[in-house]
Amino acid sequence: GGRTNERDVVRHNGSVVIMAIDSSKSKKNPWIVIERQYRHAARQYLWELPAGKLDPGEEPLRGAQRELAEETGYTAKKWKPLVEYYPSPGFLGESMKVFLAEGLQAGEAKPEEDEEIEFRLVRLSDALKMIDKGAILDGKTLTSVLLYARMKGGSSKK
Repeated sequence: GGRTNERDVVRHNGSVVIMAIDSSKSKKNPWIVIERQYRHAARQYLWELPAGKLDPGEEPLRGAQRELAEETGYTAKKWKPLVEYYPSPGFLGESMKVFLAEGLQAGEAKPEEDEEIEFRLVRLSDALKMIDKGAILDGKTLTSVLLYARMKGGSSKK
């Protein structure tokens, strides 16, 4: 528009988010891997999907596989891109690439030194109830769980 403006912008390599699903017992109401960890900026513990930043030049799928294994110990046989979005494009140059991970196999978690992560599996229907009650406040988790539930056809009751 011909005007000069000043902006504060945080540049970022991008992040990956993992919607790790165990549908071995129920296709309609699968189990989802979620984590609880303290987030200093939010000053509270948050329930989140496994996620993490990409290293410079790292392929997103490789980063997603690395983060899932580090944070939870799980590996997955099948990976599929779900969605990519910008969580806060007004000042943050980070895109988040969400992957669906299926065919989970348990292993040993190896979180980074500064990470204290508690993880568990919850039913999709229970994750949706947590969202309804305001127990999930993390944007990447809200976006991913609600999109996945919509793709599955709704509220995913037992």
